Amino acid sequence: MKTLVLIAIPEEAPDLKHLDYVFYTGVGKVNAAITVSRLIALYQPSRVINFGTAGGINVVAGLHKCTQFVQRDMTCQALGCVPGQTPFETAVHIGNTGGLVCSTGDDFVMNPNLEIPADLVDMEAYAIAKACQMYQVEFLCWKYVSDRADSKAHDNWRDSVADGQSYYIQQLKELSLY
Repeated sequence: MKTLVLIAIPEEAPDLKHLDYVFYTGVGKVNAAITVSRLIALYQPSRVINFGTAGGINVVAGLHKCTQFVQRDMTCQALGCVPGQTPFETAVHIGNTGGLVCSTGDDFVMNPNLEIPADLVDMEAYAIAKACQMYQVEFLCWKYVSDRADSKAHDNWRDSVADGQSYYIQQLKELSLY
């Protein structure tokens, strides 16, 4: 397979589960890192695409292409790292400069007063992006903003978890994959 599509859970795109190049990572950075690493070793793809839901910080509902990825729950300032930086690594951002920043963490953001230096928040993209960078696999990422990362985020996410599916299908068609 030249291209793999990774989505956290089937509920985000139920009509894509029949495609042999669509895989589910499970929720969170650890599940995503394990899954993408295993799939890259097994299939040796030239490209990995990540679709999924995200909370909007500086963007509104709809599909958004992300090109920069940070870890919002990596906090090691005592070791001389800036927020989001993995200790003893130089990079904070993974991906191309410019474009939208997706902040990945192992929490469901429900507080609009948090200062998150990103456009969107999710739970898997950084891990997938980093694995792709390490294995020199092209990485593309589109996130559907399902909520505003506020006190209503969990209800809004539940109500719109599959609403991005038609956008994902459109992207796959544009890439001649559907």
